[in-house]
Amino acid sequence: MTPMVTTPVHTILGSTGNIGTALANELSKKPVQIRLVSRNPKAINANDELVKADLLNSTDVEKAVAGSSVVYLVTGIPYNVKTWQEQWPVIMENVLNSCEKHGARLVFFDNMYAYDPKHVGHLTEETPMRPESGKGKVRAKIAQMVLDAISSSKLTAMIVRAADFYGPGAKLSFLHEIVINRMMAGKTPQWLYSGSKKHSFTYIPDCARAMAELVQHESAWNQVWHLPTSNEYPSGQQIVDIVAKELKMGNKLMVVPAWMVKLLGVFTPILKEVVELRYQLDQDYCFDSSKIEKAYGLKPTAIQTGLKACLKGR
Repeated sequence: MTPMVTTPVHTILGSTGNIGTALANELSKKPVQIRLVSRNPKAINANDELVKADLLNSTDVEKAVAGSSVVYLVTGIPYNVKTWQEQWPVIMENVLNSCEKHGARLVFFDNMYAYDPKHVGHLTEETPMRPESGKGKVRAKIAQMVLDAISSSKLTAMIVRAADFYGPGAKLSFLHEIVINRMMAGKTPQWLYSGSKKHSFTYIPDCARAMAELVQHESAWNQVWHLPTSNEYPSGQQIVDIVAKELKMGNKLMVVPAWMVKLLGVFTPILKEVVELRYQLDQDYCFDSSKIEKAYGLKPTAIQTGLKACLKGR
């Protein structure tokens, strides 16, 4: 009698966001069953399994994870330091406990906030985690929870990190909100603190492609990876120059100085949240992904190519 072969289930926690949507598209090319999990999941591919869940509810998370081979934690929560402090540790504990109980492997999609601000000019996987911001301290705490679970052999997992992301149709993207969307609407683009400092951006489709590939390699597990990110490190002005050329419009950039960011933060909650992350914009911020490029040949999309795709919406 031929044994029945079951298709591995790959579960995306936070499936409706930028990364979750792109990942579901990418995983559709693999021989896996895709399970999409969020408060209000929406199918992206014809055969997707949809599961409603609140990641703050341990019972919901356990039901969502049960039967999974690989779980991707790519969810986002409101961009507020108090919310992060209250919710992220709960979400991570629920996910770690459920993955451990059901023998699922975990991919945690992280950012660079936990790294030491003094090293922001050249960030690698070896950069020390010494955050000074409130949000950075939360990210360091939950990343350490994953690393501790790995070191105690409770879990097989990996942490993947990206710089500020952008991509066709991206929502809540810094680059889209202050440059791409404004210029497409014929408005003057904006930047915070300095338009001349270098700044890394990670292309969303590159994130999805790399994650879908990494999980296929046994050697990639139980490590930290920087997802493919262009080493062009453009300044705000250089990005505006590229977009302006494509749209055949002027390349004037309005730079909002530090005192104005602080003042506007009194009236605009999102700007208030940005103040503690000033170090990411008032000096060169370069995110190095050479480790993944050398290990698996996963190359990043060039900035100009990515920006052109954003303007075309594809």
